[in-house]
Amino acid sequence: MKIGCFACVEPFAPMARQFAAIKEMGFAFADVTDNHDGAALGEEFGFAPTVSLDAHPEKIRALARGAGIKLSAFCCHANLLDPTSPDTYGTAQIIKALRLAKLLGIKEVITCDGEPRSAFGHALKPAERLLLLREKLQAPIEWAEELGVKLLLETHGPVTDNLGLMGELLESLGHEETVGVCLDTGNCWLGGGEPLDYVKAFGTRIGHVHWKDMPEAMEKQRGKVFGCGMALIAVGDGVVDVKGVVGALKKAKIDVATTLEIAGPEAVKESAKRLKAWAK
Repeated sequence: MKIGCFACVEPFAPMARQFAAIKEMGFAFADVTDNHDGAALGEEFGFAPTVSLDAHPEKIRALARGAGIKLSAFCCHANLLDPTSPDTYGTAQIIKALRLAKLLGIKEVITCDGEPRSAFGHALKPAERLLLLREKLQAPIEWAEELGVKLLLETHGPVTDNLGLMGELLESLGHEETVGVCLDTGNCWLGGGEPLDYVKAFGTRIGHVHWKDMPEAMEKQRGKVFGCGMALIAVGDGVVDVKGVVGALKKAKIDVATTLEIAGPEAVKESAKRLKAWAK
């Protein structure tokens, strides 16, 4: 199993340090996590783990190469259920991420619907949400197809965490060779879904996995909260059947790159150890 790490493992540290810390924990793979348009003061002065979508690709390659890290995915988690606005990460940023990923040799770009923050987004009916996602993802899909990059929809929102709605969305988007699924085990469970059901329903359309477990204390929030950036516990210490997901993926012969989205070196290393044992 190819196991990488969320490139946001040390607070207030630049991307170069994130990659170095990941290597020090014994990992060879990482994703490009936080990113932004144009310039950012935090990146410029070395206290934010982010990269510019407008950066020359060699700048990012050099950061990874310097740490001995290979880049396995590019994250562009969007907020697609709120109105389009210059300060909302959406269609334009996804297209930039696809272009940069291509130049970096990354084959999977991961986005999502996200949890709406506006009254507009919260008031949308399921059919309206599906139509809005179709519209906002149409141009990125065309770019992904042109570039030969996969666009994966992560379980991270009221549409993607609902098995039926995710199925409707994938069917309406089409382009099966280009559009796939990133299964986030923790997000899926937190949003009210069952990760095992996603493996059974979407099979080889799953192109990447984010590993997270959730503590029992979050049961009351289930179906009310969509998306959790990082888990605070190792996989196997919570209520998500991560071991079952590993077994189901293996049985279905789905062998894709995966990423640990977990805080704390010990929890990260213990999670990798367990995942490898379960995958045997």
